[in-house]
Amino acid sequence: MPGLRLADAGEFTRRAFLNDRIDLAQAESVADLIDACSVEAARSAARSLAGDFSRRVEAIAAAMLELRMHVEACIDFPEEEIDPADRAQQETRRRALLAQVEAVLAEARQGAVLREGLTVVLAGRPNVGKSSLLNRLAGDEVAIVTPIAGTTRDIVRQTIQIEGVPLHVIDTAGLREGAEEVEQIGIERAWGQIEKADAVVFLHDLTRAEAEEYRVADAGIAAKLPEDVPVMPRLLITKAEAAERLAVSVRTVERLITAGRLPLVHVEGAARLRVADLEAYVDALIPETERSEREDEI
Repeated sequence: MPGLRLADAGEFTRRAFLNDRIDLAQAESVADLIDACSVEAARSAARSLAGDFSRRVEAIAAAMLELRMHVEACIDFPEEEIDPADRAQQETRRRALLAQVEAVLAEARQGAVLREGLTVVLAGRPNVGKSSLLNRLAGDEVAIVTPIAGTTRDIVRQTIQIEGVPLHVIDTAGLREGAEEVEQIGIERAWGQIEKADAVVFLHDLTRAEAEEYRVADAGIAAKLPEDVPVMPRLLITKAEAAERLAVSVRTVERLITAGRLPLVHVEGAARLRVADLEAYVDALIPETERSEREDEI
């Protein structure tokens, strides 16, 4: 048929936007929905496409406009006596609007996490279990593990998903002083990744925790970690520490491990590793609406 052609990529979305059928946030959510790599990311994009985010922003804008009109009226007509109670009410409205704006910004950041994921760097001294942790999370032998200190000298990356959030996990060279030239290059790259990370998992070897040299070296690493990069809770714990955290007996912890209820595994050069701390940390970044929807499905 004359004039008939295939639509260009995104043409229907562009036409819908140009004809005011959808706004810019909804148009962008179409791409987010297409690129979603998890159920949670798809749900977040679908809600935005349905207009949830736009309606929240429009409601805040309308409330701000009304508050601005009231303030400008007070400035333009100073001869009119304003009831102090009314001023207090407007101040309460202002604070409530500020809280709503902060909530929307936090939700937008959480949406970015669902879309793009988090970059998590595994850091620590040599032979504390960084490569073992990466292999455990990846479910595959992606990094070489040996008893020899300094085995990992370059960056090893692996993308996984925990609770629907993409995690770009990076294994790095063990951090120490006096390394030879090639290993030192790996250490410098490790610090470079730490500087750019969304979070750092700082691993410790509890079998060497009582050694003075080890404690001093660990403290030196901790002091160099960037203040603006969150450091995840310690992941290497003993059964006794797990029992204390869960407020149960060590025997109960052992039964939970045997039953597979607690993700504790043996890690070379360390005590037991609890991956659940990492999962709980990421789960806290998921919006409450996502968590409730997932619980409803279960």
